[in-house]
Amino acid sequence: MEEQLTKKLPFSLIAEQSLLGAILVDPDALNDIADGVSATDFYLTEHSQIYTAMHELFLANKEIDIVTLIDMLVTKGIYSKSGGQDYIKTLCQTVPNALNIKDYAAIVKQKSLLRQLIEVCSDISDTAYSEEGDAGEVINYAESRIFDIAQGRDTKNFRHIREVIGEVYKNLHTMATEGEAAQGTRTGFSGLDNVLAGMGDSDLILIGARPGMGKTSFALNIATNVALQTKKKVCLFSLEMSAEQLVSRVISSEAMVDSYALRTGKLDKKQWEDIAAATSKLASCDILIDDTSGISVTGMKSKLRRITNLGLVVIDYLQLMQSDRRSDNRVQEVADISRALKIMAKELMVPVICCAQLSRGPESRTDKRPMLSDLRDSGAIEQDADTVIFLYRDEYYKTEGNQDEGNIAEVIVAKNRHGSTGNIKMGWIGRFTKFRTLATENEG
Repeated sequence: MEEQLTKKLPFSLIAEQSLLGAILVDPDALNDIADGVSATDFYLTEHSQIYTAMHELFLANKEIDIVTLIDMLVTKGIYSKSGGQDYIKTLCQTVPNALNIKDYAAIVKQKSLLRQLIEVCSDISDTAYSEEGDAGEVINYAESRIFDIAQGRDTKNFRHIREVIGEVYKNLHTMATEGEAAQGTRTGFSGLDNVLAGMGDSDLILIGARPGMGKTSFALNIATNVALQTKKKVCLFSLEMSAEQLVSRVISSEAMVDSYALRTGKLDKKQWEDIAAATSKLASCDILIDDTSGISVTGMKSKLRRITNLGLVVIDYLQLMQSDRRSDNRVQEVADISRALKIMAKELMVPVICCAQLSRGPESRTDKRPMLSDLRDSGAIEQDADTVIFLYRDEYYKTEGNQDEGNIAEVIVAKNRHGSTGNIKMGWIGRFTKFRTLATENEG
């Protein structure tokens, strides 16, 4: 019977036994493979239970040896008082030392991934044969499941809290030793970073503003900062402007050259030098631009899954996106899009910044600062977003179109799932489409 099972699914008995035996010979070796191998990677249930018991002893700071392990397995009801000892002793004798434990772990993991792939392919096949739902949704489901395996995540399995505790503890230790460097992705604006403590992986960050307030410029400034600081790839989806228009804005902002001069080509020698310096710096960044109009979240996912070393996704802007499910109800469509964006951020494990238009609500109020209720088309946007940031410039309403260097912009953190809200004053230089940090950054 066991022979039949091993023929059906990829599995290495000797690798699993050697891995467990190596831990018994040298318990400290568990540190070397704990992050890469989980209990679910073992094919035999008994091996999975033994590995879990080893983890529990490790987390409780207890010695891992034959006596303590058997006692733990008896306590958990896996072995009877008289049973199991011989097999644990056999494991101990499988390997002379733990020098090759990483090689054993790699084999166990490889076989586990192949089994997951077989299971997922079976699920995808069943879903396709059922003919339920749109073909595009089935393709997205298939891509998502394969992507999860490639990223080392199996969405169908529960994760025991002990595994998650280990990761949380490791992250806390990293933040305690490395400080700010270990926090979420920094926006590059110190006042905003003080409130947000960085943008977390899997966060959906919404930047809302009335037209002309500078939300595209703000998102581009953050994207450029992240690309320069992290050396990771930043993907920009521009549904409104062409790639050339977008890059012109970025060059204007980085070179501090008037955007009008860039459009007309009337540039002096100093401006040409500044542009050359800025473009040289930008060319070294991994900024990828897609200016497909009316793209859907499914379309974005299929492109982003092929990107390695992804650090940030920026979308400009929400209301121009198309839903995978067409509906006469635009509110429902936008709700579907915002939910899909949050799921995408979780799958990709990177921050996703999405710009959004606000309703005309602020125009009719004495205090024209945006509020969460001003989010256009759907309250679901507020619900799905981890962070909601509004941009407001008082000068915009006093003398509309004034792009004086003296303009002050308010960056209003109206929702922050991970911490406090706040109002950060920043400088806005309209002719360079650039936001900048002020000396006094944080208010309220």
